[in-house]
Amino acid sequence: MRNPIWFIYLLILTFYGCKEGDREAEEVAKIEVLLDVSRFDREFAGAKPADIPALKEKYPYLFPNSYPDSIWVAKVQDTLQIEISGEVEKAFPTFEEEGEGLRSLFRHIKYYYPEFYLPKVVTLTSDVDYANRVILADTLLLIGLDNYLGPSHEFYKVIPKYVADDLDKRFLVRDVASAFAKRVVPAPADRTFISQMVYYGKELYVKEKLMPAVTDHVNIGYTQAQLDWAGANEEEVWRYFVEGGILYDTDSKLGPRFLDPAPFSKFQLELDNESPDMIGRFIGWQIVRAFMENNKEDLHEMLALPGEEIFKRSKYKPRRSG
Repeated sequence: MRNPIWFIYLLILTFYGCKEGDREAEEVAKIEVLLDVSRFDREFAGAKPADIPALKEKYPYLFPNSYPDSIWVAKVQDTLQIEISGEVEKAFPTFEEEGEGLRSLFRHIKYYYPEFYLPKVVTLTSDVDYANRVILADTLLLIGLDNYLGPSHEFYKVIPKYVADDLDKRFLVRDVASAFAKRVVPAPADRTFISQMVYYGKELYVKEKLMPAVTDHVNIGYTQAQLDWAGANEEEVWRYFVEGGILYDTDSKLGPRFLDPAPFSKFQLELDNESPDMIGRFIGWQIVRAFMENNKEDLHEMLALPGEEIFKRSKYKPRRSG
């Protein structure tokens, strides 16, 4: 028979946990966010050569002094640039849905980081510079919309599939959250694999708190099937890391194998092609989650702790398969 005292205790924990979550949501909802969005991509697409001086005056940070006006005149008239602008216009006839996602993100950032300055949002085209699809500066957020046309878009045919899979508008707000997380998560104190894993786990946890409505697979950049594989094989992956003696290894090759975006993780086993990439980030995320469940530090205090301490105090136990 179930112990009635423990049953009542669990009910109290559940009640107060819900109340705490509701209270946080209420506080976040009260935060006012006035989003300032400029569609430079649209303005540039509709510009004539004579409009260049006015655009330079309005957006001086987008027109380096080292480039003469003739460069911009040529770009306005370039057929490829016209095609890119047309495809962006099709994909983003409005920015309303993305704007709502950014408002929610900025509310949560302001909740955890009240000193955060709301940047002016400027959308543009970047010649598919997917490595710099989002740039978050102190007062500006630049978003290259031509990096979010969908993984099967013809512009992305020459791009590796694992990269193109990420070039979708559902990842736009997540990419902004990633850019912010990189600003608040301190670099790892050492080069050990466990510290690197926890570093990325911190980033994912920060994004989880800033985007509570976003699914885990979107957060990490997996498909649902890849996330399911990671969860089902978490114990086996952890055993591989432990028995292989690589937790405290500083070999630089471990990053490309288990932490970096790639077609898959590289265990050098038959299961490689089945595995998702960045499996070390996934494990680091579970370690940080376990730490937050088993300790009293808040988000800021956790971020300041070294990765090894977080790991040792996390009491992390991988989920068993099956």
